[in-house]
Amino acid sequence: MQSKWFLRLGEIVVVELREALTQITEIRQQMARSEIFHGYRSLPIASTGAIAILGAFLQPVLVVSPREQLDHYLALWFGIAAIGIALPGIQLIKRVQRAGPGVSREQTRLAVEQFLPCLLVGGLLTICLYKGPSDTTWTLPGLWSLLFALGIFSSGRLVPSQLVWAGLYYALVGCYCLLVGHGEQAFAPWQMGVSFGGGQLLTAAILYFTLERHHGR
Repeated sequence: MQSKWFLRLGEIVVVELREALTQITEIRQQMARSEIFHGYRSLPIASTGAIAILGAFLQPVLVVSPREQLDHYLALWFGIAAIGIALPGIQLIKRVQRAGPGVSREQTRLAVEQFLPCLLVGGLLTICLYKGPSDTTWTLPGLWSLLFALGIFSSGRLVPSQLVWAGLYYALVGCYCLLVGHGEQAFAPWQMGVSFGGGQLLTAAILYFTLERHHGR
C-alpha cells in the first residue's frame, strides 16, 4: 500500500515539475518577445554592405555578360550572400555561447526563426526562375530586395522600431529595380550595390545609433 502511495506521489511530482518547466519556458519566450534584441551588431552588418558594394564594382570584370553567364552571376552574388550571412551569424553564435541558457538564447532563436523564411523563399524563388523561362530572371535583384524587406518587417517586434526605415528602403529599391531593371539595365551592377550595399549600410547605421552609441551593448 505504501509503495503505491509513494508511486502516486512520484507521478504527481513529475507532472508538477513538467508544468513548472513549461511555465518557465513560456515566461522566457514572453520576455524574449518583449525585449529588444541586441544580437545584431553594426560592424558585421556594415561589412556585408561594403562587400556588396565591392561586388557591384567587380561584377563587370567577373561577369561580363550576366544574361549569357547567369551561372557566374548567381555564383558571385550567392557567394557574397554567404559571406553576408556568415559574418552576423558568427556574432550570433558567440553571443549564444557567452549568454548560455536563458532569455538571450531564446531571443537569438526567435530572431533566426523570423528572418530565416525570407532567405529560404529567396533561394527557392531563385531556383524556380533559373529553371524557368529565361526572360524572367532579370527580376531577381528586385525580388531579392523585396524579400529582404519582408525579413526586416517580420523581425519588427525584436529589433529597434527605427529599422522599419531599412525595410522601407529595401522595399522601395526592390520596386525600382523591377520597374527599370530590365532591357539594357537587366542585371546591372548598380541594382545589387544600391539595394544590398546601401541597405546594409543603412541598417548598420540605425543599429549603431539606436543600440550601441549610448548603450554600449
